[in-house]
Amino acid sequence: MKQEIIEKIEIPEGIEFDIHNGTIKIKSGNNENKKHFSARGIHINKEGNSIILESKKASRKEKKLLYTIKAHVKNMMKGLNEPFEYKLEIAYVHFPMTVDYNTATKIFTIKNFLGEKKPRTAKVLPGVNININKNIIIVKSHDIESAGQTATNLEKATQVRNKDRRKFQDGIFIINKPRRKLIWEKKYF
Repeated sequence: MKQEIIEKIEIPEGIEFDIHNGTIKIKSGNNENKKHFSARGIHINKEGNSIILESKKASRKEKKLLYTIKAHVKNMMKGLNEPFEYKLEIAYVHFPMTVDYNTATKIFTIKNFLGEKKPRTAKVLPGVNININKNIIIVKSHDIESAGQTATNLEKATQVRNKDRRKFQDGIFIINKPRRKLIWEKKYF
């Protein structure tokens, strides 16, 4: 059954926002998040200091899209206040691998992974900061999607192929995600 749905998202003080052709741009200080939403049947409007999402004849599909857009906008606002942080751990059993991040070229390099002569590389998306502390890699960004995709790129770069996964346990693994409990923690007894 189709119904009319109107959702209002209040924007806090100190955050500037602009809506133009389905693109929402939110800015606070030097930090800026921008995302384009192309959903048929859903209208995004600016009314005072709030964003109005509305659908005149919403079926289940439009209702899902509307609440998804609402969640994205809330994540965009949360990221401006406090950056999203992913923690990854470098684990190796056979060959000691070394990692390097070049900030100028935005390329993450993994050397000596499983004794390979050719280094592996991973793509780092724009707006993402990476810190390497011994065997912990911290990925931070004001955009949750950029931070998550970069963390996944680092994890996928060390994916083991054509070997027994139980024996070759080397790699880079996500151990902590934003707004989640610790996934895995080393405990020393």
